[in-house]
Amino acid sequence: MKTKKSALGRGLSAILESPETDITSTDISGNYVVGAIANIPMEKIEANPFQPRNKFEEESLKELARSIKEQGIIQPVTVRKLGYDKYQLISGERRLRAARLAGISTIPTFIRVANDQQMLEMALIENIHREDLNSLDIAISYHRLIEECKITGEELSVRIGKDRSTITNYIRLLKLPPRIQIALKEDKISMGHARAIINIENEDIQLQIMEAIVDRGLSVRQVEAIVKNVNGSLKPSSQKTQTVLPEKFIKAKTGLTLQLGANVEIKRNNKGKGSIVIPFKSDKEFDILIGLLEK
Repeated sequence: MKTKKSALGRGLSAILESPETDITSTDISGNYVVGAIANIPMEKIEANPFQPRNKFEEESLKELARSIKEQGIIQPVTVRKLGYDKYQLISGERRLRAARLAGISTIPTFIRVANDQQMLEMALIENIHREDLNSLDIAISYHRLIEECKITGEELSVRIGKDRSTITNYIRLLKLPPRIQIALKEDKISMGHARAIINIENEDIQLQIMEAIVDRGLSVRQVEAIVKNVNGSLKPSSQKTQTVLPEKFIKAKTGLTLQLGANVEIKRNNKGKGSIVIPFKSDKEFDILIGLLEK
């Protein structure tokens, strides 16, 4: 039985080995045969316009360039033939950039034939398989594969060896406000944090919680507890006259919970009467809460 790990590379390799993308025939333009492996001059290879990755860590590229100088390029890049002695990169941009940095004049390549749709699909799938990929970038790649490449969620699940629910959870991240997406992309919050925040519909409260995570280093478990507390306020009470807290009270409750680090309860009836309850577990915790309230 194959593990999921071994399934991860099947999507890209299946495309590259497909009859639609691999043609071994006599070359009609240029010096190389389509379907062959050849050392191609660097200046004859142009960038992949569908490359979803636009940031490459400089130090990491320098390390790879040093390795290439010492050991050469172990894994060829993949290109498609465009015309006479002209090629376009399909996958392996990091290797290509590092090779240029190392001053290499030629690079080993697999030569393939692919249309624009396949180019985009290959680039996105290769991007997903990177170990250093941010969860938001994964979400964007999944979304593009489904929307632009017209791949269903079920097909994508099979191609990349991931559960469909996992793919759905990533794509849901794209519904978060831009500020939270940026915090996720910059690793200021984790995917666990983001998945908890997304369960709140109010954007202001989402941003409140995100800022508290960044400022105070709240754990995922703490955020989940806060979200549960906030969502509990949105449900009608069990009293005969059912009430739901107005939005400004929910925001205040969230702010106090984040400020005090306690699950603050705000109760209010339809006539506007209510109470604020701040629980504490010990005299020491009581003293801390009083100190925070007196600031």
